[in-house]
Amino acid sequence: MSDPDIVVVGAGIIGVACALQLARQGRQVLVVDQQEPGMGASYGNAGHLATEQVFPIADLSILKRLPGMLLDPMGPLRLDWKYLPRALPWFLRLLLNLRPASYQRTVAGIRTLNEGSLGAWQRLLHSIGRPTLLRKDGSLLVYEQAHSRPALEALQQRMQQQQVPVDYWSGEAIRQAAPQLSDNLQGGLFFPGTGHFLDPYQVVCELVQAAKASGVQFLKRRVLDGRVEGDGVSLTTDQGHLMASQVLIACGAHSAALTAALTGKQVPLDTERGYHLMLPHEQHRLPFAVTSLERKFIMTPMSDGLRLAGTVEFAGLKAPPNMARAWQLHRLSKGLFREDLSARDATTWMGFRPSLPDSLPIIDRVCEGKVLLAFGHQHLGLTQAAVTAEWVGELASTKPTQPLAPYRLDRF
Repeated sequence: MSDPDIVVVGAGIIGVACALQLARQGRQVLVVDQQEPGMGASYGNAGHLATEQVFPIADLSILKRLPGMLLDPMGPLRLDWKYLPRALPWFLRLLLNLRPASYQRTVAGIRTLNEGSLGAWQRLLHSIGRPTLLRKDGSLLVYEQAHSRPALEALQQRMQQQQVPVDYWSGEAIRQAAPQLSDNLQGGLFFPGTGHFLDPYQVVCELVQAAKASGVQFLKRRVLDGRVEGDGVSLTTDQGHLMASQVLIACGAHSAALTAALTGKQVPLDTERGYHLMLPHEQHRLPFAVTSLERKFIMTPMSDGLRLAGTVEFAGLKAPPNMARAWQLHRLSKGLFREDLSARDATTWMGFRPSLPDSLPIIDRVCEGKVLLAFGHQHLGLTQAAVTAEWVGELASTKPTQPLAPYRLDRF
């Protein structure tokens, strides 16, 4: 293989989308990953195009929830006590970023990406002839307890202040749209500007095929180290060396070490471990994604079943998965439907969401343009992948014009 023009490290949804964008700009692109494309977090995400989620991953209430996070292994937000010493500096940074000015910068940054996400996805899927992989049919946040309504109304007001399209639905309106949901639901918020993917892994596979047709090559290797040199970037892999004019780091939760090697910058990247439970006999229960306000999880209809997802666990990259957390999602679903969901033939999964303490990704061009960065999208990697690819295409050019703030590496 001749030296590529640009090496993309990471074959998840963001890396593959970026590779396709770069190849269409005439670049000779090589994608390198230790796994097959799409087999990381991109395989098992909730499938929700979450353009409505413009707020950071946590707020000040996390201080009150910390004891429960440490003591309840099945809670929706869990911190493994053995991981606490490693996680504490990250959580302190998170709290500092909840100060008003920092918080507003984060909200503005997430909103900017999310506002461009739906259009970017529609352009991308149309360009590969697969627009039907995304359904733009909205999503619903429901509540069951009357005392939850003030919190729901406060959230609706905050959403409206951020220009997020949102409508209040009564319980009756919910049952008309989704008749299999329980009569106990009091109401909810409907977000018309959202949607869901019928199969997130298939989306990656379709983009891989389009990328290969555009000349992108894929290599299954583990990148161990790298350095910036005068005429480009050298990467050390478990099967030899690679050389390119540019490198794009897009390997999600595994991006910190290579970023440090190439740029000298220690990035405070941690991982939110997410679980899902796939119910293969329930694909027709819901017409769109539904989230429970009180139970804090999401249910997304897909071509192969109904996917329950949404828990967060801080335990690092090395601890084994606790699949009891995935099965807990089925218990959480009880009472939300007229008839309980079937867990027959259900499958479990756990993956790593790459998260930075200010809830914003790093999308940047550094080292005189030799190193590009696109990682740290937390829960919004699928949502923001297509718009990130368009931005990376701009950054990879010789004269980029895309404004980078507040996504720059040097903010840390």
